Amino acid sequence: MLIEEELTGAICSAAIEVHKHLGPGLLESAYEECLCHELRQRGVAFQRQVPLPVTYKGVRLDCGYQMDILVEDKVVLELKSVESILPIHEAQLLTYLKLSQKKVGLLLNFNVPLMKEGITRRVL
Repeated sequence: MLIEEELTGAICSAAIEVHKHLGPGLLESAYEECLCHELRQRGVAFQRQVPLPVTYKGVRLDCGYQMDILVEDKVVLELKSVESILPIHEAQLLTYLKLSQKKVGLLLNFNVPLMKEGITRRVL
């Protein structure tokens, strides 16, 4: 099992590979499918569309939130295909980290000329 830093490096490399082949302009769902294929090819364990309940006053409630991808039960991935990352997108990732009690998250925006410009790493 990889440590978080190595793991985020492997995820970023996989995202760059997907972007290199597809480029910008597709729907988020296409990038998610291709990124999952790339991670699978690299032997990286992940789960897709992981339910994320909200605990309110000690009660776990299903509010319909889902993490796009959870990699090796350590790194939360939030995928986007938007013109620009807004503060609400970063807030969403941070909230998902808090709710899931994970420390590391990546916000991946595939709608950029160079994928490295679309990668935001956050640590709680």
